[in-house]
Amino acid sequence: CKNNLMRFFTRQFYPLLQSIVSEAVKLRDMHTTEHTAPVNYACVFSQSDEEYETLLAVISEMGTVIQETAMGPVFQVSPIDTISGPLQVVKIRKPDPKRPERGDADFTVADYPTFKKTYLGKSGFCIIERPNMEMIELSDPAFNVLAYFSDPPLYKVLNLLPLINNR
Repeated sequence: CKNNLMRFFTRQFYPLLQSIVSEAVKLRDMHTTEHTAPVNYACVFSQSDEEYETLLAVISEMGTVIQETAMGPVFQVSPIDTISGPLQVVKIRKPDPKRPERGDADFTVADYPTFKKTYLGKSGFCIIERPNMEMIELSDPAFNVLAYFSDPPLYKVLNLLPLINNR
């Protein structure tokens, strides 16, 4: 039974990531003019402990852990095609009642300072400051995902080579 569940999740993993990115693109496009900003990271918010363990098992077969966080590991995987470009950095988040959404996607904007000045303070936008980066979070209750715009992008923080469209 567990092997069948594993095969199911493996077949469903790419579509799950693609749907999270796709919905985050719709969220981004509804609230910003950054319609060509490429995705640079996505996170799946596990909905149960069982799903978390299964998703970890699936992604562990696809890539390697590049960062451990309190809420779950970040993996580098072979590029996954999405509506917003190739995706190579993926986090699997532990179940969290404060995060009922399905996931999030981070987008790389060409001019972060101008983006910040333009959108911070508008409805749905807030800033999250971290020691090595800051992120502008975009949320809208009509969507089951969040969108982030980080400076610098996570792939730079982790010293990963950028993908072609994520300079």
